[in-house]
Amino acid sequence: MAMAMALPRGFEFTETMAGTYHLSGQPSEQRRFSFTVTAHAEDLVRHLRDGMARLTGTLEMEGFADEVPLEGTIEIQPLTKKIIRYEFAFVGNDGEPYRFAGQKDIQYRHLMTSWTTLPGSVYDGRGEEVARARTRFDAKNDLMPWLASFRLVGRSV
Repeated sequence: MAMAMALPRGFEFTETMAGTYHLSGQPSEQRRFSFTVTAHAEDLVRHLRDGMARLTGTLEMEGFADEVPLEGTIEIQPLTKKIIRYEFAFVGNDGEPYRFAGQKDIQYRHLMTSWTTLPGSVYDGRGEEVARARTRFDAKNDLMPWLASFRLVGRSV
């Protein structure tokens, strides 16, 4: 009986971003906002075309969504569209569904800031903005773990 061999086909990595959020209309009341996600693209060739990968992970939105699971997508297109876009859904402490949407606009003149800063908004089930967040990837402390998390994922043949 021949052993199945895993051939690299896609990839995955883990990323943590942390910062603050405020409820819409209350910018002076900043609270902790952080998420840890695993991005997974099943097909590297397709990913190179559309930039899309699946996200799973957890969100800490202090007092609003405490350590809740999240699911969504990340669009990684730093060369063609000059963006990295995160969108994920989660359920708040109130049991209601919410969605986060944020985008890094890549600027080669400000490469480090534009690659590490993610502004975004939280929307309720009706699509109304309920909060604004700003997170950062801590390159000094998290770059090596992030790089170490990259791995090719295979498929059996």
